[in-house]
Amino acid sequence: MCSVILANSQCMDSLAVLRDTANLSVLNKKRWRVAFVTIYCSRAFFPRFQQHEILSRRWSKISPDPSSRITLDVFLEHPLFSGVDQSSLLKVVKDKSLDHLAKLGGVEGISSSLKTDFLYGITGDLEDISSRHEAFGTNTYRKPPTHSFLHFVWEAFKDPTILILLLCAAFSLGFGIKENGPKEGWYDGGSIFVAVFLVISVSSISNFKQSRRFEKLSKVSSNIPVEVVRNSRRQQITIFDIVVGEVVCLKIGDQVPADGLFIEGHSLQVDESSMTGESDHVEINTYQRPFLFSGTKVADGYGKMIVTSVGMNTTWGEMMSTISRDSNEQTPLQMRLNKLTSSIGKVGLAVAFLVLLVLLVRYFTGSTEDDNGNKEFNGSRTKADDVINAVVRIITAAVTIVVVAIPEGLPLAVTLTLAYSMKRMMADQAMVRKLSACETMGSATTICTDKTGTLTLNQMKVTKFWLGKESLEGMDYSLISSNVLELFYQGIGLNTRGSVYRSEISGTYLEFSGSPTEKAILSWAMLELNMDMEAVKRDCNVLNVEAFNSEKKRSGILMKKVEDGGSHVHWKGAAEMILAMCSHYYDVKGDIKELNDFERVKFDQIIQGMAASSLRCIAFANKQVLEVEHESGANHPRIKDNGLTLLGMVGLKDPCRPGVKRAVEDCQFAGVNVKMITGDNVFTAKAIATECGILHLNQEENDDTVIEGVEFRGYTDEERMEKVDKICVMARSSPFDKLLMVQCLKRKGHVVAVTGDGTNDAPALKEADIGLSMGIQGTEVAKESSDIVILDDNFTSVATVLRWGRCVYNNIQKFIQFQLTVNVAALVINFVAAVSAGEVPLTAVQLLWVNLIMDTLGALALATERPTKELMNKKPVGRTEPLITNVMWRNLLAQALYQISVLLILQFRGESILSISRRVNDTLIFNTFVLCQVFNEFNARELEKKNVFEGIHKNKLFLGIVGITLILQVVMVEFLKKFADTERLNWGQWGLCMGIAAASWPICWLVKSIPVTDRPVSSFFSFKNF
Repeated sequence: MCSVILANSQCMDSLAVLRDTANLSVLNKKRWRVAFVTIYCSRAFFPRFQQHEILSRRWSKISPDPSSRITLDVFLEHPLFSGVDQSSLLKVVKDKSLDHLAKLGGVEGISSSLKTDFLYGITGDLEDISSRHEAFGTNTYRKPPTHSFLHFVWEAFKDPTILILLLCAAFSLGFGIKENGPKEGWYDGGSIFVAVFLVISVSSISNFKQSRRFEKLSKVSSNIPVEVVRNSRRQQITIFDIVVGEVVCLKIGDQVPADGLFIEGHSLQVDESSMTGESDHVEINTYQRPFLFSGTKVADGYGKMIVTSVGMNTTWGEMMSTISRDSNEQTPLQMRLNKLTSSIGKVGLAVAFLVLLVLLVRYFTGSTEDDNGNKEFNGSRTKADDVINAVVRIITAAVTIVVVAIPEGLPLAVTLTLAYSMKRMMADQAMVRKLSACETMGSATTICTDKTGTLTLNQMKVTKFWLGKESLEGMDYSLISSNVLELFYQGIGLNTRGSVYRSEISGTYLEFSGSPTEKAILSWAMLELNMDMEAVKRDCNVLNVEAFNSEKKRSGILMKKVEDGGSHVHWKGAAEMILAMCSHYYDVKGDIKELNDFERVKFDQIIQGMAASSLRCIAFANKQVLEVEHESGANHPRIKDNGLTLLGMVGLKDPCRPGVKRAVEDCQFAGVNVKMITGDNVFTAKAIATECGILHLNQEENDDTVIEGVEFRGYTDEERMEKVDKICVMARSSPFDKLLMVQCLKRKGHVVAVTGDGTNDAPALKEADIGLSMGIQGTEVAKESSDIVILDDNFTSVATVLRWGRCVYNNIQKFIQFQLTVNVAALVINFVAAVSAGEVPLTAVQLLWVNLIMDTLGALALATERPTKELMNKKPVGRTEPLITNVMWRNLLAQALYQISVLLILQFRGESILSISRRVNDTLIFNTFVLCQVFNEFNARELEKKNVFEGIHKNKLFLGIVGITLILQVVMVEFLKKFADTERLNWGQWGLCMGIAAASWPICWLVKSIPVTDRPVSSFFSFKNF
């Protein structure tokens, strides 16, 4: 409990006396604290109450004096964690207070109080976790409240057209009741109210559901796996399960999951820019800077930390609690559609204004008649109520035309198809972090992919071992010289970020952790070379470490033997790079031989031979150090990297993923270039690329299809731009080379997708149009820089994302074609009828009904079409392709002209041709118009194929929506006569409506036989930018 007490200076003296009572028992201390708080609270507050009136007068002028405040923290310590409480732990890290840390006994003292062992971690059983939650809280953040359903209802009400309609409905309701009484007079106004309510309800429910779906996806994306030590075993848990006292293992690219203190590690540097805004990396060490903050990123090195604060008790937690994720992210396609909607809305507004003028002029000139054939306006003889009622009716009709003209279903269709595709892509092992990536992926022209784990299984196994120039495959490893074997033990057991867990029960079960390469080498050393890792660590002390990174492709250590004090340097890494650092090598007998040029060529051939067999080549080298040197200006000793002795080399096999060749071929067939960018040597890269189908046997080696990073880096800008399209494989590449290739490809007009897993891949992932990070091997830095996370690290999932991206784009185009057909037909019909006959054939309620079922149900039906194989038969859309293509203009104009022609014939000649009354004719026009849209939904399923019914049985949602639309239309016409202003139709009239609507199918089939020009039709209109 924390109390802020306003007190005088005497309180300070009493507080000092209380703190100096060091000899009191813990129980007596607690009693004294309670007594102190009670006495001084009353003494502090009593005189303040007497001065309340004076203070209240001066409060607005004088702010409270901070110097007169004392903050007294009274924490009842948890019985299991004596000596520390949440307040003291929070103060240590938040204030970076070394003095306070020393008072608590340093990191060791805090560890002891929290019952944490640096080596074995916490016990991690249910009782232990529960007590830590009770004492220090959970690692979750208090989030701002999400928008309620009423928020989305209010947003829908803000639409000006809806407000105008509600105002018109209110006028119509009032005049109707006054003129015809409550029993009959509410129909016109009430029906508009109901229609508007339905539109608002559907829009609000849809937006509310999408908001909840995006919120759920954001929870998944923030669920970060963290490596901890519990009960002496390294294991992965979710970031939300971290507790105070936890021992967390950190490596390059990790996010620090909570506030804590540094235990041990090497070259650990942290990027604190997310907290401080400073871009410089902070070096973490035991004595000067042991403080680690939640939300920061590990930039280099590795280490362990003990967690001191979690959740809302961390600085990051306080900050995150005030930040809400924006689920209303606007994608580029949504912005283009908003512009399109705005332009169409302006056209609709102009048409509505003209209709309003024509109807008002015709009314006030006496050109309109009521149902009995009498003039509606007779000058001064017409009642004022009748005039106002007529004007309101005319305004309502004009506003309704605007409502129908504005295709608000377009943004809804984008939201629906993006949300639907995001959900499906999650099931297909792809988590979308940025909405725009869904649609952009459909336009991708080039995919730059990693090799390890993406094209291959990332399940490494040592299959080759070379000692000197001899392959020891199948030989007895006990024949290896003991001194060489000991050096191997040191180079493998100490120069690693991996670890080994041995079961305490059986003692034989081994569990390896770390990267796949580390696990493979450790497994081989312990099972084949009989290495005792615990003994190696016990007999040697590591003085300095240079951690592995993707640029240097090596790692090194400087160690000292406990027994004789001898120091050795050990290096491990890419074989040709380690070989370049060596001047000697060990042979099978354990003798040291000179590595002259002739021998170096032989070793190069061994490396190339393993690489050509798709093996990753790792070499080990060693050097005894007589005198430890220090780096200039640095505290840590230098790790020498020249004049080394080559210990040996291993070849690791990483088989290609099943199905990856087919996925690569699918991408290539779809017109997407696949380039492999890897850190492996050129021979391994060629072998894997050929196996995966990226390289073909008939491609010659001298045509620049295979290149090394250093060579690509050395080209001039002109040479790079000339050769970048031809390159299929880049070997021995650095993250900078990957970034350089992405920049070149984008300058050439490509839409580039890039896969990456390392921290250094972040610039390339950000630069690419679509960044694809790996969910298993990817670091948190890479994931945060990416747009989509491939959860299974599989290239097949990348191809699936490409297919879904094209599906999103295609579904939007289908709905645009369908929606614009409705808009064009409705606008033309109402405008022509208003100008020529002085009335609109479709009433406000009928137009709102059309707007509802076409915008909402139509969007739902067409936006949820699943990807088809045909999508991968087309070439990429690219950056400049218009959204409304020639094919779409051809289809929508043909259908719109057909609907306009038929409905205008019914409007002007329907009564005489069919011998029916005016009300029945109006109902016939309304029913035909709606059914034409229902049948046209089938036509919109395929933009180019003539068979629009293919695969329709698989889309049950589409069939369900069409069925619901038809049922609702029957109800509107047959049972809601007063509401919809309709008359019942007989079987013959229903058959006529169905026949006219069904004729759109053969028209569609015929129209798709008409060839279209290469020049976009949209370039002639204002839509050319869409």
